[in-house]
Amino acid sequence: MAEITLTTENFQEEVLESQVPVLVDFWATWCGPCQMMGPVVEELANQSDGSYKVGKVNVDEQGELAQKYGIMSIPAFYVFKDGNIHASTIGAQSKDALLALLK
Repeated sequence: MAEITLTTENFQEEVLESQVPVLVDFWATWCGPCQMMGPVVEELANQSDGSYKVGKVNVDEQGELAQKYGIMSIPAFYVFKDGNIHASTIGAQSKDALLALLK
């Protein structure tokens, strides 16, 4: 399953109404650690067997979402379950650490 580009238009449907947990990566093109995490996040998305989804929010393009969730540092990873924030972490993480957030 590929990464989903999340926007204010599709966030409700893709994340808040999702039947499976969603890992949301808040990132920006100018952020070095975000760029470093890109392949890791993409790998997680491609490895999903449908038990979770992976989405990305570009904070420069989707400032409203970044503000709504209080994003002050990036990369920020939030896991949403049943429409609520279940877990979060900030900064570069290992693939295993991100998978652990999804559990």
